[in-house]
Amino acid sequence: MLDPLAQYRVTKEPYYEPQADEIALYEAAYENRLPVMLKGPTGCGKSRFVEHMAFRLGKPLITVACNEDMTAADLVGRWLLDKDGTRWQDGPLTIAARLGAICYLDEIVEARQDTTVVIHPLTDHRRTLPLDKKGELIEAHPDFQLVISYNPGYQNLMKDLKQSTKQRFAGLDFDYPGAEVEAKVIAKEAGVDAATAEKLVQIAQRARNLKGHGLDEGISTRLCVYAGKMIAKGVEPRTACRMAMVSPITDDADIRDTLDATIHTFFN
Repeated sequence: MLDPLAQYRVTKEPYYEPQADEIALYEAAYENRLPVMLKGPTGCGKSRFVEHMAFRLGKPLITVACNEDMTAADLVGRWLLDKDGTRWQDGPLTIAARLGAICYLDEIVEARQDTTVVIHPLTDHRRTLPLDKKGELIEAHPDFQLVISYNPGYQNLMKDLKQSTKQRFAGLDFDYPGAEVEAKVIAKEAGVDAATAEKLVQIAQRARNLKGHGLDEGISTRLCVYAGKMIAKGVEPRTACRMAMVSPITDDADIRDTLDATIHTFFN
């Protein structure tokens, strides 16, 4: 018999470099099937961490990229018409709850609040998911866990989680790794030497100091890896840094000049 969760299994170990005790804390949360909330800036490793933990625990992972157009039906399922009439199609949250997967809702604040309330019964003692349109109440599989993530830097009055949602989760705070760990990650992921990785980290750190002073967000570890991959393929380092680390985060000419000068400092 085919494994209905085969497509969701993480078959290759994702590389993840721990920053503190987040692995042990997550494992303890999973043992108790606590829902977990990951908070941190974009590109700091939240999604990679979830993939790593799913592999480590041997559990299937169903990831949903949340957006403002996502409805509750996109999460739980809907009736569809086909040549034989109507049929019910489970959504990703329902599949995870039925079959016992980790369901990861990435950047949950992007979803409308009237959509996210459907997760509430799954995140307390009930561990149930009512399918109102189908007239069914699902009791979550013993292996099911819900994980959400968001970037606190993007919070505002229109985009934030309600306290009634936040207080259903255990929380893990993420940030960009320390310089030594971040350089190790970049070297491993991008295939560049340690010296180049260290330079990319120093450029990123300078940019992060500009957050709130012309930049909404600093240069992420992800963008450093992108630049490193281009350098590893023979692209001139300054060109690679401009394309992968500067252009994506700002259109302001003065900020670009400032970052360009920083790049020249390390790759002259």
